[in-house]
Amino acid sequence: MQITGAVLEEIGRPRPYATSRPLTISRLELAEPGPTEVLLRVEAAGVCHSDLSVVNGHRTRPVPMLLGHEAAGRVVRTGAQVADLSPGQRVTMTFLPRCGACAGCRTGGRLPCSAGTASNTAGTLLHGSHALTRDGSPVHHHLGVSAFATHAVVDRASLVPVDDDVPPEVAAVLGCAVLTGGGALLNAVRPEPGASVVVVGLGGVGMSALLAAVALGAGPVIAVDALESKLELARELGATSAHTPAEVADLGIRGDHALECAGHPRAFETAFAATRPGGRTVTVGLPDPAARAEISPAVVTAEARTVIGSYLGSAVPARDVPTFVEWWRAGRLPIDRLITRRIGLEDLNEAMDELADGRAVRQVVVLD
Repeated sequence: MQITGAVLEEIGRPRPYATSRPLTISRLELAEPGPTEVLLRVEAAGVCHSDLSVVNGHRTRPVPMLLGHEAAGRVVRTGAQVADLSPGQRVTMTFLPRCGACAGCRTGGRLPCSAGTASNTAGTLLHGSHALTRDGSPVHHHLGVSAFATHAVVDRASLVPVDDDVPPEVAAVLGCAVLTGGGALLNAVRPEPGASVVVVGLGGVGMSALLAAVALGAGPVIAVDALESKLELARELGATSAHTPAEVADLGIRGDHALECAGHPRAFETAFAATRPGGRTVTVGLPDPAARAEISPAVVTAEARTVIGSYLGSAVPARDVPTFVEWWRAGRLPIDRLITRRIGLEDLNEAMDELADGRAVRQVVVLD
């Protein structure tokens, strides 16, 4: 079938992206779903730092590539081996499919799926297929989803069904921001009742971690970012206090646990310095692979510290998405407040500038 989507033509074009236009809106051909795959009509797709990291070259991926990995949509058709989804059903799309059989899948979310990681790196769907072409040439998939488009073919392993009462924008943000930030809080930090939590970096992932900390009754919850607008929103969302990184250092602020959610080595250093003896520092951001941070091994030893990496919030989407949906229904997780702008496909280059400048929490592409 013919679809319209936003294709990354070349990695590393200069900023501003509004001028260099790395993403072009193209007509593409989308194949029928394979046996384990599902054809979806995309309803909403979040704009995430993982999209930007391909645009700016921090993550090397094959191009041309149809971006977008955090999304929600409706089932149109299912492959022959997909028996548990029906046409018209709403699903959340997640960016790391799990085969369910490898060593990573047996860790309960702590490690990523090896098959899913390999297919994401190669720009294919889980079982190695390409469903996208343009003028007869393959277009690569982004993280098994490629949701900056009117339609997508996605492996069943990348999908979590959600009920119709969950709006498309909320269902989309569940697929990455909430799973990554909220999941890291739930699965990697695991704060004791009343433990204090510091969240460094208040984009969609960091704000989701903050919301989860508030929902779990952590306290105090301390928000850290360089932008006052984000600190103000954090206070509105339940942060006990909100500070710039310089203020955290000057005031000697420390929490029982700290999360780094900015994908920058200085943010990691801030989170480490803001962790008390015996606490966990959890890093979920993905900086440039060449970036380096400095921490003291002596402090790790003498203060019995733990430093943990958490990919996709150490989450199992089929297990954790329903938990976050219930929190949202109960009013404990106001995901709607994270959406700062609703845009169209044609606005994506400008949206990448907003993201690169750190101004956006979550921009969401809304499709009819």
